Amino acid sequence: MKALQSRLDLILERIENPRFLNNDGLGNEIGFWIFDYPAKQELVVRDYIKHLTDKLDKRGYKFINVNIYETLIEMLASRGLLERTFSREKQTGVEAIRNTLAGPLSQKKIAEFIAEKIQPEALDFVLLSGLGNAWPLVRGHELLSALQDVMGKTPLVLFYPGEYSGRDLHPFGMIESKNYYRAFKLVPEDGKKINAGNL
Repeated sequence: MKALQSRLDLILERIENPRFLNNDGLGNEIGFWIFDYPAKQELVVRDYIKHLTDKLDKRGYKFINVNIYETLIEMLASRGLLERTFSREKQTGVEAIRNTLAGPLSQKKIAEFIAEKIQPEALDFVLLSGLGNAWPLVRGHELLSALQDVMGKTPLVLFYPGEYSGRDLHPFGMIESKNYYRAFKLVPEDGKKINAGNL
């Protein structure tokens, strides 16, 4: 817990760094950042995000915190699928629902829905949270890949309940998966400065 708090305490400093805000020093890489954390500390991170967004609001940044789970609820409700989805999940389970919703909730459609709603080109940056509640309907690496096509040059931070090795995302720190995704760690475990972008 102490190590996590030390890392959380560095997030504001990293976001306020002009090199983060301007995507400076990233070469041709897209400005996508991941803050990974132990899934069992989800409530601590949620509380921190509220604290962080309050501070960022007061400092006048143009940003939005997109809760991925709430986005899925909104998408299903807008298509009249929400109640049917709840009923079907009780009957068939989450994996069957994932297969059923593969079309309406494709990662591409989720990314496009988010972009249309938030208009990222008008923002300084975007925060993404709520992934743990949305799993397995949303997979971190798949959503980030889809968002690459719609975010333009707006930096994005994904709060990830699991482990990010710098190459692979491991949901909840327990599920082994081969899901290579190239992003930058916002605050490494040792708290040192990030190599990419020299933040």
